[in-house]
This record gives sequence, structure tokens and C-alpha cells, in this order.
Amino acid sequence: MSIITNLTRMWLTRSAKPFLFRNEYDRQLSFSDCDNLGLYVHIPFCQSICSFCPYCKVPFSRELCNRYIDALLTEIHLVGSQHSGRKRASSLYFGGGTPALAADRLKEIIDALQEHFILTDGIGVELHPNNIVPSVLKLLKEAGVTRISIGIQSFQEKFQSILGREAVDVSTLRKALNSVSFETVSMDFIFALPGQTFHDLKTDIDTAFENGANHIAIYPFIDFSFTSSEVKEMPGKAKQKLLNDITRYCLDRGFHRSSIWTFSKEKDAVYSSMTRDNFLGFGCSATTLLKDQFKINTFSVEGYCRRIHENELPTSLTLRFSMRQRMIYYLFWTAYTTRINPVDFEAFFGVPLQKMYGMELKIAKALGFITEKDGIYQMTLKGAFYYHYYENFYTLAYIDKMWGILRKEAFPEEIKL
Repeated sequence: MSIITNLTRMWLTRSAKPFLFRNEYDRQLSFSDCDNLGLYVHIPFCQSICSFCPYCKVPFSRELCNRYIDALLTEIHLVGSQHSGRKRASSLYFGGGTPALAADRLKEIIDALQEHFILTDGIGVELHPNNIVPSVLKLLKEAGVTRISIGIQSFQEKFQSILGREAVDVSTLRKALNSVSFETVSMDFIFALPGQTFHDLKTDIDTAFENGANHIAIYPFIDFSFTSSEVKEMPGKAKQKLLNDITRYCLDRGFHRSSIWTFSKEKDAVYSSMTRDNFLGFGCSATTLLKDQFKINTFSVEGYCRRIHENELPTSLTLRFSMRQRMIYYLFWTAYTTRINPVDFEAFFGVPLQKMYGMELKIAKALGFITEKDGIYQMTLKGAFYYHYYENFYTLAYIDKMWGILRKEAFPEEIKL
């Protein structure tokens, strides 16, 4: 896997230099001139720890959670006050962990962010199915949340058992969602589980749309090396057929496709914290992407709180981009939406896409990965699968390695990827 990702990186960046993350950071972050700036907040607490989940999380403790949120508020003011006035931000997403465990303090966090940022396009929160009760949903609504994403993973007992999850009471879920309205109600599912068929996934999708969802996300199962999950991935050919079949099913039903994995009943029902040109991340493990750098906060809750107490940013590692590295990062996550607009690329980098990657685009078209219409490059079904295929390599070669190290060491000296 590392051979494939290394060769691809060297080809696309035109350099043999690895991505070098160092234990350093800028005290003054250059986000004032960033357009399409997103915000992300990480709440790393869970009532129980799922074996398959790779994200930064710790068992919930009310005392630790409150201490963490006090530090989080300080980080928000440390960063936000670096900009004169209130900076426009396109969106705000809360992830975890289980953010609803701090539902009574989310308004406090949102209010702190709104002291420094003008939120122009909604607030989203990730939820565990157990959080879908009227009292929690009302707290979220009153705090200003407009979008929710529920980590169902599967409605079916055979897959809930594989994943170590409890059964979801669909009737109770539907009644709770009917009691409080949100612009987007998304439900997440995992595909490519052992023995999973098109009928299994279709049943989950139909159940979601029949019981309160207007948006779904179908994420591939990835076997991270540092998780305790014993679930094995589906073979490649079976995975490709399943992805193609479920994509065709959703498109034939008239659903809108907003990314590789997401479909919605209405075009305005959206949920994605990833597809932003630039973003600021707050909290443990949160990442920040700016025009010239990418930084990641420590995964240690205690290390995070200690840094903030010392009036320092909790950054663990920083990558200083070369121009080509930044272009690849931009194109990789823009392609997640299944389309690339050369006009947007040139507006961001000041150079035509065709000039930088004309040969690669020509090859991608010849291989049937993309088509071009009205100047926009659109991913085909074949292209979507191979994007997923490469993302899997990228995740295991880069993210798996970095997160594995950061789970053990709060502030490593450097990581080469």
C-alpha cells in the first residue's frame, strides 16, 4: 500500500519529498483571507467505545467533559480573536465521540464561536441513535443546530452484532424525529461488511428514508490497524459491484448525489464537514486546513487541557505545504463531491488546472474515470469506485499511521508520510 501511495504522491507532486509533519505551529493562524472557511468542533466522549471506530474518543466522565469544554471555549477565543471583527464561516460541524453527551453546553460553544464568526450555512451535529430523544433534539434546536447526522451503521441485527452495536427501535426513532424538525436529517451506514448484499443495504436505505431521514451517507468499512475490531473487509470485486448497484439504485430513485457516499431526497438536504477549501478545527484531534498549512491537534484530552491552561494552542503536528502538495489535497477532497470545476481551482491557486494536471485529466478520461461537460469534470461509476479504492490505500498508508502514533504520543517530534 505504501508503495502505491508513495509513487502516486511523487508523480502528482512532482517531488520525492514526503509529507513532513513537525511538532511546531504558528501562534498566529492565517485564516483572515480564507474564503469558504468551515469550522469543526470535536467532542471526544462516548458512553461506550465501539471496536471498529478509529476516531479520537474516551469514556465519558461529566467532570472531565466539563473541564474539556472549558478548555475548548478558551481555544475558540484564542484563535477567533486573531481576526479583527467577525469572520464569515460557511458552516459549523460537531463530531466525535458523541457530541450530544455535552448537549447542555453546545449553545455555550456555538455562542462563543459566533462572537468571532458569522455562520452563513448551517450547524450540524453527529449523534448516536441513543441520543434521538425529544429532550436532546430540543436542546440542539434551541442551540441553533440545523442539521443532524445519526450513526445508525445498520438497522439489521446481523450487522449490529458484527459491529457490537445495539438494536435501533425504528418506531421510537421516527416518533422522536417527528417531534423536532431539522433542515437535514442524515443517517450513516457502513457498507462492505462481511456477507452484506445489495438487498441488505437497500433495506437499510429504504428504512432510513421511510423513518425521518432526508439524507444518507454510505461509508466503506476500513480495517484500521489500531482498532480492536475483528471485522474483515469485503473483497474488491464484490465491493465494487455493491457500490455500483447501490449508487444506481439511489440515482434511479431520483435521489441527489452530493458526494461519493451521500444521497438525499432534496437537493438542499446536505451534510458534509469535509468538502471545504479551508477550515479551522477546535478540540482534540481536530484538524485545520489553510492555504499554506495543515495542522492537527493532540489526541490527548489531558494534554489538550494542559496546553490550553498554559495559553498555548493544542497543535501536535503541522505540515507546511508545497504548492503541488496543496493542489493534491485540494483535488483529492474536491473529487469527493464527484465533480471538479476548473474555474474554482484557478480562482484558488491562480493557475489553470489544465496547465498543472492536463496530462492526468486526459488519462483519467481515457480510462473512463471522468467525463467532461460544459467545462466541468464529472466522476463516472468506475471513477467513483477507484476513488474509493485509492482512498482506502491513502487511509491505511497515511491516516492509519498518523492516528496510530498520535493515540500513543500526545506531541511526537515529527512524522513522515
